[in-house]
Amino acid sequence: MTTPDTSTQQLRPLHGRHALITGAGRGIGAAIAHRLAADGAQLTLVGRQANTLQALAHTIAAQHPEAPRPQVLPCDVTDAAAVQHCFEQAAAGFGPVHILINNAGQAQSAPVQHTTDALWQQMLAVNLTGTFQCSRAAVPGMLTAGWGRIVNVASTAGQRGYAYVSAYVAAKHGVVGLTRAMALELARKGITVNAVCPGYTDTDLLAHSIANVVAKTGRSPAEALAEFTRPNPQGRLVQPEEVADAVAWLCTPAAASITGQDVSVSGGEVM
Repeated sequence: MTTPDTSTQQLRPLHGRHALITGAGRGIGAAIAHRLAADGAQLTLVGRQANTLQALAHTIAAQHPEAPRPQVLPCDVTDAAAVQHCFEQAAAGFGPVHILINNAGQAQSAPVQHTTDALWQQMLAVNLTGTFQCSRAAVPGMLTAGWGRIVNVASTAGQRGYAYVSAYVAAKHGVVGLTRAMALELARKGITVNAVCPGYTDTDLLAHSIANVVAKTGRSPAEALAEFTRPNPQGRLVQPEEVADAVAWLCTPAAASITGQDVSVSGGEVM
């Protein structure tokens, strides 16, 4: 990897770095992909829907014709063998992964007494085990490079409790704990590990949740939306680009002394 000059580092601080983003197809993941591309990173986009990833890669390539086209690797992060193969393919294309964004996640709700074993295991598999498996696959290349950034997109559900999502809350608390443990292990290796914890964010996933509330309760869409904005002291939804800004900063050289942190992007919901 060539060393960028000072002006390039200032304008594109991730120039020449290989960033792999899971759950990259839409919402927060897509916003992160756009931001890291603007900062100069070479992107590997990972998710379950190849068509969505290809569309995003096409858009980013058109916006940044000077950069290599993002590579697309469909992968189920809950499948350990598939994850290992994915990282091998990613390295074959752009070299070892320098930046890992663990964004793949899923949320389902149920009262604790109606939380099935299947729901519990699914929440742990996607949100926690997938984060662990991708991190495990990425760390050897980062150790060889002597530099790395791992950013886990957790949730305010990893910082506080919410009713009716006990499995999701447990999984996201696990992500925060995993973040802290890995940060300590890797602190002297040039690798930082942090979590970003968004509050309710304006994505397709939240729109689906609002529609479910409307269908189940008979409330209006505005009334349902108010339930999601109420915990935020700013009285609004977080925007995906705001989450992406926090993630991008943690990936830069400027954040070299920040590790083991769970950064709340929630308008003050968690202090």
